[in-house]
Amino acid sequence: MTTKITLTDAPTPETWKAIVAPLVQFNMARTGRTEVYHPLVITLSDPAADIIGGLYGGTLWDYLRVDLLFVPETLRGCGIGRTLMTDAETEALRRGCHGALLDTYSFQARGFYERLGYSVFGAIEDCPPGHHRFYLSKRLAAA
Repeated sequence: MTTKITLTDAPTPETWKAIVAPLVQFNMARTGRTEVYHPLVITLSDPAADIIGGLYGGTLWDYLRVDLLFVPETLRGCGIGRTLMTDAETEALRRGCHGALLDTYSFQARGFYERLGYSVFGAIEDCPPGHHRFYLSKRLAAA
């Protein structure tokens, strides 16, 4: 069999499915656990109902993964970010999660996440150049 390697910057949904399906099967065979990703999204809207920020992530294998968190600068410092994170963690606990993970950059919100109880477990220097990328996690426990 001859294999072909193709690079693309415009993958189709079918491409995603063709790659993820055998990976999920492999993971399930090794862990004995079903791999089910559940999106977890909390939006922040203005009075006109336009989305202006929020949290985007999901839960998988008893972990919350926060992929994106954005609060407009004019609303920062009011507790909205904390509320979004707390709401996501509460929902993750409801889903049976025991931990959370996320990443942030040195020019973003590392201190914010640390004040919420997250700890750095890894970092990449000079990513992007002149900055660092930090990986943080937190054990979740019911209040």
